[in-house]
Amino acid sequence: MSRAQYVAVTSFVALFSIVGLALYGLPFYYDFMVKEFGWSRVQVTSGNAISKLLIGPLFGFAAGWIVDRFGPRRMMLAGIVMAGGALVGLAHMTALWMFYLFYIFNAIGYVCGGPLPNQVLLSRWFDAGRGRAMGFAYLGIGVGGALVPLIAHALEVRFGWHVALQLLGVMMIAVALPLIWIVKDAPAFADAAGASAAAAGRPVAGGGHAPVTAAPIAATGSRPRIWTDWTFPLLLIGSMCSIGAVGGTMQNLKLFLSLDKAITQGDVAGVLSLVLLGSIGGRLLMGVLADLFPKKYVMLGIYALVAVTVPLLYAAPSLGTLRLAAIAFGVGLGGDYMIIPLMAAELYGLARLGRVMGVVLTADGVAEALVPMGVGALRDHYGSYGPGFALLLGLAVVGAVAVAALPRTLLSTRQPAPSPAADATA
Repeated sequence: MSRAQYVAVTSFVALFSIVGLALYGLPFYYDFMVKEFGWSRVQVTSGNAISKLLIGPLFGFAAGWIVDRFGPRRMMLAGIVMAGGALVGLAHMTALWMFYLFYIFNAIGYVCGGPLPNQVLLSRWFDAGRGRAMGFAYLGIGVGGALVPLIAHALEVRFGWHVALQLLGVMMIAVALPLIWIVKDAPAFADAAGASAAAAGRPVAGGGHAPVTAAPIAATGSRPRIWTDWTFPLLLIGSMCSIGAVGGTMQNLKLFLSLDKAITQGDVAGVLSLVLLGSIGGRLLMGVLADLFPKKYVMLGIYALVAVTVPLLYAAPSLGTLRLAAIAFGVGLGGDYMIIPLMAAELYGLARLGRVMGVVLTADGVAEALVPMGVGALRDHYGSYGPGFALLLGLAVVGAVAVAALPRTLLSTRQPAPSPAADATA
C-alpha cells in the first residue's frame, strides 16, 4: 500500500468511526435512556441540538485556523479521543447535565476529527485523484452508519446498553487512533517544493498540492446578486426544510419504532441499518443522475422522495413495508446532502460557491438541530408521533415546492460543478 492509499484508508476509518459510529450510533440508545432515567423525547434529542448550536458557532471557525496552523493529524488525534471518550462518559452518566456535557465533547470531537480535517488531509495528499479519494473516504460514513445499529444491538443484548455504549466508544478509538497516529499531514517534500510550485502555479510532485491563489473565473453570462436575488431564499428554504425533515426523522426513528410501535430491538436495528445502506446507494445514484439531467430536477426528485417516504415510515402496515420505506428514505437521505452544493454551483457559479454554502450549511445546521427537538416536543405533548411526522412531511413538501420554483440555472454558460464526493455529509 502506497502512502497516499494509506491516507485514504485512514480518512475512511476516521469518518467511519466519528461520523458513522458516533453520530448515527447515539440515537440507537435514546429509548434506553428514556426508559431508565424517565427523560422526555425533547431531553434525549436536545443533546444533539445543544451541541450543534453551541459548538458550531464557537469552534467551527477556530477549527479551520487550527488545522491550517497545526495540521490535520493533531486535530484528528484529539477528535477521535474526545468523540470516543464522550461515548464512554455517556455510558456512565447518571444525570441530565452529564448527558449534555458528554454530548458537547462528542460534538467537539466531530469538529476536530470529522469532515473538516479529513478534507484538508486528503487535499494535501491528492491532486488529480482528489475526487476519487474523497469519495472513497466518505463511503466510511455510510458503512459505519449501516453497521452501527447491528453492532450496538449485538453488544446491548450481550452486555446491556451501558457497557455496549462504552465498548462502542473504545472501539472507535482502537480502530482509528493507530492509523491516525502513523499518518503524515502531507508528503515530506511538499513544504520544500511548495514555495516554488506556488509561484509557478504548479501542483506539488507526488500528489500534494501547492497553496496557489485561484484565478478568477471569467465573467460569462448573467450573474445574479446572490443575497438579493429572489432565488437565494428559495434555495435556503428548500435546503433547510429538507435537511430538517431527514434530521428530525433520523433522530426520532428509533424512539418511535421501539417505544411507540413496540418493534423488537433486533428488527429496529435492521431497519436503521437499511436506511444507511440506502444512503450509500443514494449518494452514488444521485451523483450519476446529476451528471445526466438538470440538477434542479434531480434535487426535486430527492426532495419528493423524502416527502413520500417519511409518512411511509410512520404508517407502514408491516415490517416488510417498513424495510422498503427505510431503503427508499435512505436513498433520499444520501442524495439530500450531496445535491445542495451541486445546485448552488449551477445557480451562482463556482467563484462564489464558498460564500453561498457557508450561509446554507449554517442554516441547515440550525434546522438539523431544532427540528428533532420539535418533533420530540410534539410527541411529549400529544402522546403520539403523528403530529411530529406531520411536521416532517410538511417540511419536506415545502422544501420540494421551493425547489420546484427555482430556475434550472441563472448562468447562460454552464460551469462544471464540484465533485459530489467532496461535499457529501451524514
